[in-house]
Amino acid sequence: MRTIFLKHLRTWTLAAIGVGLMIDGAMAGSFTRGCAARDLQILFLVEEQEASGLVSPEKLSDALIEMMHARIVCHEGRVLDALTIYDAVAESLRAIRSGRARVEGIH
Repeated sequence: MRTIFLKHLRTWTLAAIGVGLMIDGAMAGSFTRGCAARDLQILFLVEEQEASGLVSPEKLSDALIEMMHARIVCHEGRVLDALTIYDAVAESLRAIRSGRARVEGIH
């Protein structure tokens, strides 16, 4: 079930990024290439974590929600802020993967 959800999410994300890049100049804000590339990296990291079964669905859901927040921030034109959010999501998933999450207080 989760795998199907993430496959659909990836398709939706890629479509959204493609549309965002096509209308890049038409709107005040835009989803830059940097945000798009970082978004895909994080999305693949989320999928990797989901496949490993080591991360709870709730943690993955939280990561996806933060990714949506980063997309909104990037679309508003605050690219550096968005990239910071993406970095925080990646770090939280890496902490879980490496086992540091328990030490740092992430459950």
